[in-house]
Amino acid sequence: MDQGISYAPRTAIKSQVLADFIAEWTKVKMPPAPIDQEYWTMYFDGSMMRKGAGAGLVFVSPLGVHIRYMVRLHFPSSNNTAEYEALVNDLRIAIELGIRRLDVRGDSQLVIYQVMKESSCHDAKMEAYCQEVWRLEDRFDDLELNHIPRCLNEAADTLAKAASG
Repeated sequence: MDQGISYAPRTAIKSQVLADFIAEWTKVKMPPAPIDQEYWTMYFDGSMMRKGAGAGLVFVSPLGVHIRYMVRLHFPSSNNTAEYEALVNDLRIAIELGIRRLDVRGDSQLVIYQVMKESSCHDAKMEAYCQEVWRLEDRFDDLELNHIPRCLNEAADTLAKAASG
């Protein structure tokens, strides 16, 4: 049964064509980067205004889901106290959510550096907050604190201002 199909072997393939084919095929066949199902990111910020103080927290799940919290502080507070309250509340909420690995990001250089022991606490209240953070830190398998620029913390900042106003 001849259907008009004939076989003709190729005599040569230019090397660049073969290299391009392999490069394209390799990209398609590479496995996707694994998603760490346990690692969460959290942004925190505190705010002190005339009407009161508040904290803003934004959790980002490993799959990119955002969970937002606002905390109103019902006691006299400074801006640094509000920042620490945001951090402590963040850690407590993370524990309640069952989060075991957390990357914490905040724009308060003072709070981050005091907790990371890169700066000393000169105030008894700040020392107490640091100790509470260190106590809560033991409840996590992995906890990182990172200082970020204010412009990268806008969502938490907006929540903190809304909670304090």
